[in-house]
Amino acid sequence: MFFDILTLFPEVCRAYCDASILGRAQKAGLIGVSTVDIRDYSRDKHRTVDDAPYGGGDGMVMMAPPVLEALASLPPEPTPWRVLLSPRGLPFNQAQAARLAEKPRLALICGRYEGVDERVAALAVDEMISLGDFVISGGELAALAVVDAVARLIPGVLGGKDSARLDSFQDGLLEHPQYTRPPAVEGLSVPEVLLSGNHAAIDRWRRRESLRNTLLYRPDLLAGLELSREDQDLLTEIRRELAENSSTG
Repeated sequence: MFFDILTLFPEVCRAYCDASILGRAQKAGLIGVSTVDIRDYSRDKHRTVDDAPYGGGDGMVMMAPPVLEALASLPPEPTPWRVLLSPRGLPFNQAQAARLAEKPRLALICGRYEGVDERVAALAVDEMISLGDFVISGGELAALAVVDAVARLIPGVLGGKDSARLDSFQDGLLEHPQYTRPPAVEGLSVPEVLLSGNHAAIDRWRRRESLRNTLLYRPDLLAGLELSREDQDLLTEIRRELAENSSTG
């Protein structure tokens, strides 16, 4: 899979994408990441890419021609799926990451200033994506989050074959707690079941704790899930346990 990040700050994006998991995935040929400097497609010697908004108002707006020409510079094959990072976009989540992972090429357009001239969206965008209901200075952080989340789902990018499958949100639940050496830290010990070697018991414990974490921290996620009878029984057990602890606390 290939990612193109169209940005005014390519060095920011390259620093992240060339490190750690994404860097190794590129070296292994599992993904490709290119950064396109929108300023390279400015039409004047000052590399101007923004101007005052028509109708007045504070701030500046990214001009359409440099962005459109930057998009036009991308290789035609495989055809890029063009995404504008925008507050108007579809909220990004794990399901959206899985959908985008089916695309052979993603072109991610990073806005800056007060936004991007509306004609970019009208002429050359396939969809818009929002990272959340908050404001950041530009689309680079959002684009990097999309690249990271999507790349993790490409076979081979993560070390273990089940690593992505067991991530939080992959099945709609939060992940179970994780532990590693040493077995005790300041009086807190690793749950005995994880040291037992009983894989069936470990799997059950992890499922139970995944349900517990979701109930405690993101109960809204449970509303849209079709849980198995075993999961429902575990949730009933967890709720009873929490209620007893609350009454005795």
